Amino acid sequence: MGVFVARSTRFVKLLKKVYPARYLAALITNLPVVESVADFGFFMGDDVVYLPKDNTIQINKSIPLPEEIVLPSQVVEHFIEKANYHWIMDFCLCRDGAHCNDYPRDFGCLFLGEAVTGINPQLGRMVSKQEALDHVKRCREAGLVHMVGRNKLDRVWLGVRPGHKLLTICNCCPCCCLYGTLPYMSPRIGKKIQKLSGVQISVNELCIGCGTCCEGICFVDAIQIIDGRASISDDCRACGRCVEACPEGAIELTIESNLVFNETIERLSSLIDLT
Repeated sequence: MGVFVARSTRFVKLLKKVYPARYLAALITNLPVVESVADFGFFMGDDVVYLPKDNTIQINKSIPLPEEIVLPSQVVEHFIEKANYHWIMDFCLCRDGAHCNDYPRDFGCLFLGEAVTGINPQLGRMVSKQEALDHVKRCREAGLVHMVGRNKLDRVWLGVRPGHKLLTICNCCPCCCLYGTLPYMSPRIGKKIQKLSGVQISVNELCIGCGTCCEGICFVDAIQIIDGRASISDDCRACGRCVEACPEGAIELTIESNLVFNETIERLSSLIDLT
């Protein structure tokens, strides 16, 4: 498939410089003409899912447990095992652009599929399956959250094609993720970046309204203290960070059953050819 318009390092440096303007860019997508142009140019055909952190998952107690519990990270590992091409970026564009000091800037995205052969070799490197698996494990250990799916924006900025042969696995922090702009973005575009289906996140009776969950934990600012109690809005993408951060154990993230992982894999697999 080869090179489309492989991006130069100069172009990438420019993207990093303009990255702080991402909230303004998100806001103007609410203008009808801009929304249509942005959707067609950067988001058409997208299906992107945030995966909860492994240690925050609870399987609904009313459903009989299968013999083996599937973890969200296994969705990522499934695609790594299936793919014939694996590419690790040498940097995270978001964290570099935001000058992040809290999470590793050199833990970049993992891209899978034949389209990666067109990425500028100055931006990263082709790796083996095992190196890819090791990379995502290190990212999880650093506190990053996986986002996986077909993302046209990545195809455009990387200058590669075809889109159906590129799968993105981002490793996101709460402070710098591009999709922290979701509350400001056109709803039509924003809905393409989803939480895992079948996930329920709730606040139980243990909440004392301490506000810990509101202190830079949620990347879309979906949690507020209302009437002395944490309240989670529909902007939540169920990454699970608030579950992990709550000192009272007052936030619960429940998945209906393991089937939601299989359904996610099947849906994304229908959009991406990783052979």
